[in-house]
Amino acid sequence: MSTPPPLREVIAEYGLRADKSFGQHFLLDLNLTGKIASLCGDVSGITIIEVGPGPGGLTRPLLALAPERLIAVEMDARFIPALEATADYYPTPFEMIEGDALKVDEAALTGGGPAVIASNLPYNVGTPLLIKWLKAEPVFWHRLVLMFQKEVAERVVAPAGSKAYGRLAILTAAVASARIVLNAPARAFTPPPKVDSAVVVIEPLPAAQRFTDLAALEVVTESAFGQRRKTLRKSLGIAAGKAGTSAETLLEAAGIDPGARAETIPPEGFFRLAKAWRDTKS
Repeated sequence: MSTPPPLREVIAEYGLRADKSFGQHFLLDLNLTGKIASLCGDVSGITIIEVGPGPGGLTRPLLALAPERLIAVEMDARFIPALEATADYYPTPFEMIEGDALKVDEAALTGGGPAVIASNLPYNVGTPLLIKWLKAEPVFWHRLVLMFQKEVAERVVAPAGSKAYGRLAILTAAVASARIVLNAPARAFTPPPKVDSAVVVIEPLPAAQRFTDLAALEVVTESAFGQRRKTLRKSLGIAAGKAGTSAETLLEAAGIDPGARAETIPPEGFFRLAKAWRDTKS
């Protein structure tokens, strides 16, 4: 296997620049991208899906892991020639998908086989992409290795009672365990963003431990955290109205104090609340 040219040379050769409209920031630190790739674990027989590879800073160490294959999903066509040229330096089978990752059926791309998703996520779509993968049925991935803005990463892993705790932490906890494993300062990127970033590793819970009605969970958490300074008796009014009942009735069914505030209720409490909402609505 020969060595591809330095990434900065590739960027210059193909005239590539980060596009703010896509939330792009190039990660060129080889030490950092190597660490991120290593978080994928043992990928023998595994398909890795990389979302938003850009010029290929993370693509290179992912290819070097020698997975079953690497599928890159990129909606910015400017990067595709450089990515395909880089892939030629590695024996790993490589597939390039030009398209919007929010609309791609990743489970279909893997053919039902196991997958790891690894990505330096574009800032403007990181949260909706995570929610999309959490809602996948069945869960086709066995690990997500995702770079977010640090503030978003903290929201993904936040425990009840913390300032960052909210809908994203609860939706994640319904399906998976999540932990921040790596911090990335803004200076590691080109151009540097205004905020630092962090890598989160997310792994699905055993099927029997998952709360699967994420649609109901989204309704009750959106209502509860939409007015997080108010008690649940008041903030749950919108969700209760959609089920044709009262907030007090839902909270009583879930065993939750109506005078409590949303940020104090652990995920399990919201799972019970979502079940009560679904049972009442049905």
